[in-house]
Amino acid sequence: MEYDRVMAFHPRYTLSPSMTRALMSIEADRQAVLGLPIDVEMLASLRATARLLSTHYSTQIEGNRLTQAQVAEAIKGARFPGRARDEAEVKNYYAAMEWVEKKAAASRRVSEDDARALHGLVMEGRAKGSPYRDGQNVIRDSGTGAIVYLPPEAKAVPALMGDLFAWVGREIISADLPVPVVAGMAHYQYATIHPYYDGNGRTARLLTTLVLHQHGYGLKGIYALEEYYARDLGSYYGALAIGTSHNYHAGRAEADVSPFLDYFLRGMADAFARVRVRATEAAGRGAGDRSAQIRRLDPKQREAVKLFRRQPTVAVAALAEQLGLSPRTVRPLVQRWVREGFLVVADPSRKNRLYRIAPAWEALITS
Repeated sequence: MEYDRVMAFHPRYTLSPSMTRALMSIEADRQAVLGLPIDVEMLASLRATARLLSTHYSTQIEGNRLTQAQVAEAIKGARFPGRARDEAEVKNYYAAMEWVEKKAAASRRVSEDDARALHGLVMEGRAKGSPYRDGQNVIRDSGTGAIVYLPPEAKAVPALMGDLFAWVGREIISADLPVPVVAGMAHYQYATIHPYYDGNGRTARLLTTLVLHQHGYGLKGIYALEEYYARDLGSYYGALAIGTSHNYHAGRAEADVSPFLDYFLRGMADAFARVRVRATEAAGRGAGDRSAQIRRLDPKQREAVKLFRRQPTVAVAALAEQLGLSPRTVRPLVQRWVREGFLVVADPSRKNRLYRIAPAWEALITS
C-alpha cells in the first residue's frame, strides 16, 4: 500500500484539569528553585548527579544492565567484562547530556540538525548526524513477538521530521503553548516517527531536555525526567501507544495525544517537585550564592577550596596532590597565596607547616 501524502503535524489534545494542575506545579517549583541561593560548587555537584541519573535511567529503559553505581564508574573509565556495549551506551549518553547543556547555553532554537547530532552522540559518541532509516522498522513485543507499533514508511520520514521542527519553531515563537507542552509534543512525535532503526527513545528524551533547557525550564540542570519513566515502564510505553491502530498510517498520525501529554506533564511536575526538595535542603545547609566570590579565584585556588572542604588544615604535599603538581612547584604558590590573603599558616611553630583558608574565604568551605 502506498502512502504518498504526509500528514502535517497538528496535534490534537484537550488540556485537562490534571494537565493544568501539573503545569501550575511545574511553574511554582521552577520559580522556587530559581530563587534559591545555591553556591557554585553545590550547583556543580547537583548537576553531575542529575546527569548520572538521566544517563542511568534512560539507558536502563533500553535494557542497559549497568547499575547506577557502575554507570558512574564507567563514565570515569572503569571497565566491566562482558558489558562493552553497556559501557559505550552510558558514556555516549553522558556526553550527549553535556552537549545538551552547552547547546542550550549557546542557542535558543532547536533544529533538525540538533536532533541528528543527538542521535550521533547516542549511537557513536560523536555529534555528527547520520542518515534516516532507509527501510521499514517494526516494534514488537519482546515476549510474544506481536507487532506493537508500525512507524511511518521510510520515504515519509524526512518530510515528517522537517514538519516536526517547523512546528516546534512556530510554537516557541508564538508562545501560544506553554514550553512544557511543546517539549512533550516533541518527545511524542519524534518517538512516533521513529526516524532511525535504533536509538530513537534515547534521542527523543534528550531532545525533550534540550527544548526545556533552551527555553527557561532547564532548572539549573539539576533534574532528571528519565527517572519518572523508568519507575514504571508500562505506563511510559502505554502513554506512547495511543490511537486506534498500531499502524502510523492507519490512525496513529491523527490520534488524540492527550493521554501522553497528561502523562508527560505529571512526570515533569514530579521531577521538578523532587528537585525543589533537594535544592531547598542544599540552600538550608547554608549554601549561599557565592558565585561572585568564586569568580575572584583562579582555577588552582578553586581546586584548593575542594580540599579545604574535606579537611581544615593541609600540608604542601596534600595540596600538591590535589592540584596534580609537584611539591616543589606548589611551595612558592602557597607562599604567594599567604601574601595575597587567600591562605594563612595554621601553626607557625611547626617545622612542617600546615595551612588553612583565610577567614575572608571561609564561607566557601562552610556553605
